[in-house]
Amino acid sequence: MPHTTTLRQVAQWEELASTPADWKNADTALLATMLGQLQLIRAFEEGVLELAGENLVHGPAHSSIGQEGGAVGSIVGLRDGDAVSGSHRGHHQFLAKALQHVAPGGLDLQALVTPEISTLLHRTLAEILGLKRGFSSGRGGSMHLKWREAGALGTNAIVGGGVPFAAGNAWSQLHSADAGSSDVTVTYFGDGAANIGSVLETMNLAAAWKLPLCFFVENNLYAVSTHVTEVTAESRLSARAPGFGIRAWRVDGMDPLAVHLVMQKALQRMRAGEGPALIEAQVYRYFHQNGPYPGSAFGYRTKDEEAQWRERDPIARVDAELQRRGVLDADGSAAVRAQAQDAVARAIAALTEPDAGAAKSGVRRIRPELWPDPAFVDVGVRGDLSELKGARISEPLDGDAAVATHPGKFIDAVAAVMDRRMAQDPRIIVLGEDVHHLAGGTNGATKGLPAKYPGRVLGTPISENAFVGLGGGVALDGRFRPVVEFMYPDFLWVAADQVFNQIGKVRHMYGGADTVPLVLRTKVAMGTGYGSQHSMDPAGVFATSPGWRIMTASTPADYVGLMNIALTLDDPVLMIEHVDLYGQKGGIPDDLDYQLPFGTAAIRRSGEDVTVLSYLSMVAHCAEAIEQTGVDGELIDLRFLDQASLDWETVGASIRKTNCVLIVEQGARGTSYGAWLADELQRRFFDWLDQPVQRVTGSGTSPSISQVLERAAIARTEEVAAALLRVRDGFGRGN
Repeated sequence: MPHTTTLRQVAQWEELASTPADWKNADTALLATMLGQLQLIRAFEEGVLELAGENLVHGPAHSSIGQEGGAVGSIVGLRDGDAVSGSHRGHHQFLAKALQHVAPGGLDLQALVTPEISTLLHRTLAEILGLKRGFSSGRGGSMHLKWREAGALGTNAIVGGGVPFAAGNAWSQLHSADAGSSDVTVTYFGDGAANIGSVLETMNLAAAWKLPLCFFVENNLYAVSTHVTEVTAESRLSARAPGFGIRAWRVDGMDPLAVHLVMQKALQRMRAGEGPALIEAQVYRYFHQNGPYPGSAFGYRTKDEEAQWRERDPIARVDAELQRRGVLDADGSAAVRAQAQDAVARAIAALTEPDAGAAKSGVRRIRPELWPDPAFVDVGVRGDLSELKGARISEPLDGDAAVATHPGKFIDAVAAVMDRRMAQDPRIIVLGEDVHHLAGGTNGATKGLPAKYPGRVLGTPISENAFVGLGGGVALDGRFRPVVEFMYPDFLWVAADQVFNQIGKVRHMYGGADTVPLVLRTKVAMGTGYGSQHSMDPAGVFATSPGWRIMTASTPADYVGLMNIALTLDDPVLMIEHVDLYGQKGGIPDDLDYQLPFGTAAIRRSGEDVTVLSYLSMVAHCAEAIEQTGVDGELIDLRFLDQASLDWETVGASIRKTNCVLIVEQGARGTSYGAWLADELQRRFFDWLDQPVQRVTGSGTSPSISQVLERAAIARTEEVAAALLRVRDGFGRGN
């Protein structure tokens, strides 16, 4: 018989419940503040549901009525420097943190609503209604509530989507110059998110790096209408944590004092540098996923179940204790609720008016003057580039004898400019898989950096969702400038939510005021035999996604100038590289501090017959094909690929001269950058085109492992040469 040994998890996991003694010993001022916050949040949520019932809330109204005890109990003990991030059902989380900010000394139940609280309710409701007075000028709405000054990092519409950002905020708190403050971050999510990859990846990363991050699970039992026991064998969701080495607690979320007590234990651990914690609060939403109807109206829960949970209402529990102590009587309790309701009514009245055109009397409408200006629609997708002012601009053309260089490989320029910038700017950190080992990562891009800048070159788990999302949170915090490496661009699909839904959209989504200074480096590996899942060119995917700037260099000198821009910009930048260029020998500029002129393409060869647009390693293939065919092509190295940064002036001047365009890229047609660019060129320059825009791409599929099939799937010089001849024949100039 084999011998077996029972294993025990590293981290402790327990359930906490309050006792009558805990309630007796609780500070009266604490309980009064809890009750005031609970009543304000409840009244606010009732007001939102009232407006939703009148179709004045455009989009969902995810009520937190019933769940307020978890948010208030966990947040009432936080400091102003602590931060929270919330879920799509996050009104209560946002308001609890904001109330702590505007009333740090607690709440007076006799005069509950101060001018600051009135303003808070007004602005929060304005945001939910999509109005310009809101915290994000109406762009965020119900599911994207953010007030960074109050430590409210933002609620998030993607289930589990905001958790990696919260980890980035916690990383910045731990490593910033004022880390002695021992600030922490709390990230709230529901039972559905407890099974999401980004959440589980972030738990692992937070534990490995000992981040001061509390994972707060609001287990309300239902993901829309699906009960938690239907989708997981272990419905005690706090059980997830010990597997990652995270200390965990389970608590009754309808008991605000119990939640407060367990949060105090978690805070003590996190502030002492012992790493993350997880709290599972058992709560219950009284209404359906969205709107003013109970779940029983949709048949997935019973009225008896709902009634049993309502008997445990968190407001009633705190109110009863204060009445027992003689702080309130029944009239005083009613007066507290009336104050909260009146404050919400006044906020609603300030944002609405009677609809004179309605068929029925008493119908309201949003005050027309409060809507955002439609011209605001695209403002803040990216920044205004003001951060680039004052930079030293240079255009060191490849081979220019006046530019001092030293011999080296392209990849040496990558490492050299990163070294220079990290020496000059202590905010820059680098993170990615294996970047801290192998003498500079898998390709040498971080050569010498780990030893030179200890603690700033961070090797990550193979968890793209977690580490790129963490980078996004670090960037939003503003104290550091993360450079994230995706070993291969295909991995962006693993982390697509963080890359596109979060990092790309976050600046615009929250009103356009935030900065997101993140650089994402990756390399195209076509021709290396790495097959379908390690070879893509991501330019086309990123070019059709909002928020990102895209840069590509075909020479070491350009790389230096572009990376210096990328590490100055306050926008997320995708820096695409190519393995074919890494090993090429050439001159690396001695000067590593210049920037290329922003948004400028480089004319590598002047010509009259056709405008050839390309980037990365295909620029050299284009030059070779032009020489082979004798077609007088004007070769333009785009360098800046996103629509907002592309050099339309240079491209347009060339098209007006040649009257035709050939777009050249190496990758597959399905994710083609040229498809987007061809459409835009024909919109802008149709009157100057004498034939349709022509394109060179790879095949319709991804490259295969077979050397022969891989070559057939990608474009090189031969494909460009054939296309140039087709263009010439299109003008009747063929033989």
